[in-house]
Amino acid sequence: MSIEVRNITKRFGAFTAVDDVSLQVGGGELLALLGPSGSGKTTLLRMIAGLEFPDSGSILLNQEDATKHDAARRRVGFVFQHYALFRHMTIFENVAFGLRVRPRNLRLSKNDIRDKVMQLLALVQLEKHEKHFPNQLSGGQRQRIALARALAVEPTLLLLDEPFGALDAKVRKELRRWLRRLHDEIHIASVFVTHDQEEALEVADRVAVMNQGKLEQIGTPQEVYDNPANAFVYNFLGNVNLFHGRVDRGRVRISTMDSESQEASPALDRSTLGYARPYEINISRESGGAATVHARLVHIYGVGPKVKLELQDIETEAMIEAEIERTQFVELELKQGDEVYVSPSNLRRFVEDYSI
Repeated sequence: MSIEVRNITKRFGAFTAVDDVSLQVGGGELLALLGPSGSGKTTLLRMIAGLEFPDSGSILLNQEDATKHDAARRRVGFVFQHYALFRHMTIFENVAFGLRVRPRNLRLSKNDIRDKVMQLLALVQLEKHEKHFPNQLSGGQRQRIALARALAVEPTLLLLDEPFGALDAKVRKELRRWLRRLHDEIHIASVFVTHDQEEALEVADRVAVMNQGKLEQIGTPQEVYDNPANAFVYNFLGNVNLFHGRVDRGRVRISTMDSESQEASPALDRSTLGYARPYEINISRESGGAATVHARLVHIYGVGPKVKLELQDIETEAMIEAEIERTQFVELELKQGDEVYVSPSNLRRFVEDYSI
């Protein structure tokens, strides 16, 4: 089953939640919808599910127009953030629910329902908990049961709305690895919503980055991370240092740095932003000239093989984050309060405005 969204727009009164978005999800592909709160991720997911309907545009499933079909007709498995399990039912009955409420002519026999439910419980590694109630399980176990229930009706699409958002960090990490392995096994078109960049980059085959109802970029995790389409995508995907400056007569002036801009023309005189990730920040005891920032080391996070440093630009008081190897940290003999010189090894420039 493939999904194609064509020029979808959805408004709630004067607010445009999704603005002319188009994308495709191939059969067996796992796509992440990534973006900040209010970017339109969940609204787009609900329109794919048939829980909301677009004001304009169309949704094709297997190249057939399903824009006006409800969720039941689309055979969608939907997993919510807060499980939505029936508290008064056992785990077995929760998973069996969708099978039991099918029309009589489509309903499986009692024995077939039991066999199918037990297969699904084994798939999510919880077959020993069939007689338990939801409140007897951990959050991670409950989310796996919610997924088993969604799969029970043999959906053609699997849609997940921030499925791990209510869980602690360690459980989230374990479950997203488990979801990746499970998806490789069931191999159906799947879309999941998240605002967690690490989650999207680790789990998905492709990532669609959204902002203010628009699709900013779509591509593999490596494509969107290494080659961001614009300043918003670069800033949203992982930690970055943001340097403010101006393009003035063909030269970029960012903080105390002064370097040639390949993108600027002599006629430009406007704001520019320079970006460098923490691991792209070089630290030195000596000035490298015009392309360095004089900074003070204000905090050291020394746990693990890499050392994270928090520095302050002495001239502008802007904060800079750096991440260096422990061996370099020891060689430099760095300590809190030291004055050092900072230079980005890969400074990206976007002559544009952005917001998050």
